[in-house]
Amino acid sequence: MVLVDPLKKSSDFKLGDFAIDAPRPIKVVVIGAGYSGGFLQRVQNLDFTIYDALAGVGGTWYVNKYPGLRCDIPSHAYQLTFESHTNWSAFYATGEEIRQNLEGIVDKYQLRPFIKLQHRVTVARYSEETGKWHLTIRRRRTSEKEGQAPKDDWEEFHDTADILFTGVGSLSRWAWPDIPGLETFSGQVVHSADWNIRQDKEYLSDKKVGVIGVGSSAIQIVADLQPKVKHLVNYVRGKTWISSTFVRERLLQLSGDDTVENYEFSEKDKATFQDPAYYNRFRREIEAEMNVGYVCIIFSVLAHPLTRIENPLIPEVREEFKKSMLQKLAKKPWIADHIVPDFAVCCRRLTPGPGYLEALCQDNVDFIPSQIKRVTATGIETVDGKSQNLDIIVCATGFDTSYTLDFDIIGRKGVILKDHHTPHPRTYMSVAVDGFPNMFQASGPNSGVGAGNLLLVIERQVDYAVAATLKVQRERLKSIEVKPEAVADFEEYIEASNFSGYPLRLATYQSLMQSYFPITVFGTKCRSWYKGGKEEGRIVALWPGSPIHAARALTHPRWEDYNYEYLDGVKNRLYWLGNGDTVADIDPNADKAWYLRPENIDYPPGKHDLSTRITPDATLSVPTSRVKAKL
Repeated sequence: MVLVDPLKKSSDFKLGDFAIDAPRPIKVVVIGAGYSGGFLQRVQNLDFTIYDALAGVGGTWYVNKYPGLRCDIPSHAYQLTFESHTNWSAFYATGEEIRQNLEGIVDKYQLRPFIKLQHRVTVARYSEETGKWHLTIRRRRTSEKEGQAPKDDWEEFHDTADILFTGVGSLSRWAWPDIPGLETFSGQVVHSADWNIRQDKEYLSDKKVGVIGVGSSAIQIVADLQPKVKHLVNYVRGKTWISSTFVRERLLQLSGDDTVENYEFSEKDKATFQDPAYYNRFRREIEAEMNVGYVCIIFSVLAHPLTRIENPLIPEVREEFKKSMLQKLAKKPWIADHIVPDFAVCCRRLTPGPGYLEALCQDNVDFIPSQIKRVTATGIETVDGKSQNLDIIVCATGFDTSYTLDFDIIGRKGVILKDHHTPHPRTYMSVAVDGFPNMFQASGPNSGVGAGNLLLVIERQVDYAVAATLKVQRERLKSIEVKPEAVADFEEYIEASNFSGYPLRLATYQSLMQSYFPITVFGTKCRSWYKGGKEEGRIVALWPGSPIHAARALTHPRWEDYNYEYLDGVKNRLYWLGNGDTVADIDPNADKAWYLRPENIDYPPGKHDLSTRITPDATLSVPTSRVKAKL
C-alpha cells in the first residue's frame, strides 16, 4: 500500500510574476451618495464609481426638504470624525445646511468626478465564473431633434465591479399612503419626502392644511406650519413619546436661557472654535453626552443601560415623560389620551418635538385621532362621519423601512437579496450577507442606533469594507464571502423575543439573556420602524448594542468568518507572496527604508521624550494608500 502525504502539494505551483506590494487593479462600485455612500480612498490602483439615482448628493438630506426640517442631533456631533466643520449656524442645523456641508466635503476631497448622479442601478448580479458583479444602470439622456422641444428619456448601460458596496439608507424610499380617494383631491397633495410647494407665510396664510402622521417629519412640519397657515388639522392614529431636545444641558449652557429650543452660534463662538484643541474638546464633550444618552440629564444614569428592561428606573422615566407632555398639553388635555403611549420610553425612536405639543394647543389647530375613511375632492372624511375641507394635504407617512431595495441584487445560485431577507433581513455584523460574495454595506439592516452617533457606525462600516477590499487586492482573491454559520451566529446574538410587560421577574430576565434585544425595551410591544413598522417581531433596524460597541466590534474584522476563492484557479494560499520582491526592491527611486518613516513607526506605550521624534520630511512623498478621503 502506498501512503499519500496529505500535506504534499502537486508540482504545478509557479511563483507569481509580481512584487508582494504591487497592487493589482481593482474596481469598486458604490451605490448611494449619502453619508453611507462614501469610500476611503486608501486603495491604490483603484477604479472607483459612485452611482446615485438622485440629482444631488446627500441621500436623505437631499430627498427631504419639508418645512421645519432639522437634525435632532447637535450639528457639531453630526459630522464625520475626520471632519471639523466649525461654521455651523446653530446648535441644531437645518437639513439644507447639512446637505451643503456634504457638498463641501465632496468638493474638498475631490470626489465629484467619481459620482454619477441620476444613475439608477436596476440590477446587480454576481458572476460565479468571474467573481465580478455585473450591474445594469439607467441614466437620463437628453436629446433634441431639429424643430422639436428637448425630450428627456432614459438609456441603459452596463458596468462591472470587483467589490460592490451599497450605501442605500433606510430613509430614502418613500411611498404614498394607501388611502382611498387620495388621487381625487382637487387641492395640493404633497409627501414630506417630496416637498414641492412653497413654505412661506405669504403663500400659506389663507390655506387650510391637513398633516397625516405623528412621526418625526410630521412633528417638525406641524410645529413649523402652525403659525403660517390659516388652519391646520393633524390626523394622528399612533402614540409616541415627545421629548425635549437632545443634549439639552449643553444647549442651555450656551444660550443661558432654559426656555430655548435652539441656539444660533455667534461670530465669537465660531472664532473660539478655530482653536483646534478647544474645538476637539467641545466636540468630544458633546459626543460623550450623546453616548451617555437621551435621558441622563433628568436621571443622571447611563441611557444605554436604561434601555435594559430590568432597569428599575424605566417606570419612573415613563412617568416623567408623561408629566412633561401633559404640562405642554394643558390647554387641550384630552389630546393626551390619544398620543401619550403605554409602552416604554425608547421602544420606538424617541422624538424631540420642540413646539409640536404647543402647536396642537393653538386655536387654529385641530387634532383628529379618528381613522381616515377616505379623501374626497374637497378634503378628508374620517370613520366617525366627520369631514374637513382642506386646501393642502401633507402625507408625512414615513419611509419603507423593510430594507427591501427597489432593485434586485442577485447572488450565488441566482438567489435574490429580498428572498434571502425573507421573513426578515439577516446579515453578518450588519456589513455582509452569505451567498453574496464581494459585497459589503452600510446603513443596512441592524446598523441603526437607538441613542448616540449614527455617523460613527457608518464610518466604521465603510472602514470595514475598505479593509476587506485591501485584503482582496493584497491576497489576489477572486471572492470573499461570509460563512452562513457566521450569519447564523449573529442572528442568534440579536434575535428578539417579545416581552409582555412589567414587573420583570428575575427568572424571566435570566431566560431572556440568551440574546440581546429581549433584554431591552426595543424588543417590547410597540409599533416601530425598528421592527419594520410592526408591533411585535424581530428588530431589523438597530445595531445590537451601543454605537461605541459597534465601533469596537467593527474595528478588527474576523477574517476567519469568511470563505475565499483565489484568482485564476490558484490553489496555494500564499501565492500572493509574489516573486520575493517589493516595489522598493525594483524601483530605483523608491524609499528603501520606508519602515523608518515617522508615520510607519509604532511606538511602544510608555513615557517618551516627544522632542526626539522625527519630524516628517515634507520632501518625502506620502504613499497614496495612506491618504484618507471620504464622502
